[in-house]
Amino acid sequence: MTSLPTPLLSAAGLHVTFPGRRGGPSARAVDGVDLDIGAGEIVALVGESGCGKTTLARSLLGLVAPTSGRVTFGGVPLGYGSRALKAYRKRVQLVLQDPSGSLNPRHTVYDAVAEGLRIHGYTGDEHSAVSRALSRAGLRPPERFFLRYPHELSGGQRQRVVIAGALVLQPELIVADEPVASLDASVRGEILALLLRLRDELGLSALVVTHDLGLAWNIADRVAVMYLGRIVESGTVEEVLTSPRHPYTKALLSVLPESDVPPVILTGEPPDPSRIPPGCRFHARCQVLASGEAERAGVAERCRTGEVGVLGSGAGVACHWA
Repeated sequence: MTSLPTPLLSAAGLHVTFPGRRGGPSARAVDGVDLDIGAGEIVALVGESGCGKTTLARSLLGLVAPTSGRVTFGGVPLGYGSRALKAYRKRVQLVLQDPSGSLNPRHTVYDAVAEGLRIHGYTGDEHSAVSRALSRAGLRPPERFFLRYPHELSGGQRQRVVIAGALVLQPELIVADEPVASLDASVRGEILALLLRLRDELGLSALVVTHDLGLAWNIADRVAVMYLGRIVESGTVEEVLTSPRHPYTKALLSVLPESDVPPVILTGEPPDPSRIPPGCRFHARCQVLASGEAERAGVAERCRTGEVGVLGSGAGVACHWA
């Protein structure tokens, strides 16, 4: 039997719990997550605000230590000492959604891109490394941008500078948190095409955090849908976005402009990690339960009271009805 290749980045049984304010209930922001990202693979982590996807991404980056569970990179458990994290963050880089907030307005483009090299004590040719990173990010000729400041650039150019700052350390994986959310529609396609080109040319892996399933369709190899701290559905783009099984995934897809089904308006309160309901954590907002379909299928009581198990890192769905 042929063994599967070791994932580049893997989370196993990951929990992140934050203490409550003023003695209130703690918030289980990440509540048992298994997730793998392979070499050269783009995974989209999708869900509405408050579902825990950004906390999960920060935990995978080592910015938030998990309450329990573990993160491994290349099969090696992630250490949380300063030296281990510094070495890890050279191999795994973050790209934030707001390039204006990510760039120091007093730094030139050259200094912004060179900052990571200086932090990590790079001893090679800094000028060549910065030029190479800017070129790979689509800012050519790079010398034209060296002495410019962020306010002199367009939104798309600023995002390319942020991406160049990540690329300059030659990482193996980037975590992009809503990488095109602040950009005009005309520029989004260019940045997505850039990420795909970097994957193809450099073998770069990526975790793209987004609320936009349309973005996932355009860029990802696999999709993981997150709700209230857990992955509720995962699989290839074709599996999840053309044949969704979880009611939450179906609701997210229904509101896309190109959807050919009536939009599903989710009622009830949005996810609150300090008040996780019994049973399926989506049941209070579930359109299948509200329509009586779950009752007719004989699973309504399980939906309301039966805990749904944690979904493993492979393809699948965590739903009594599905």
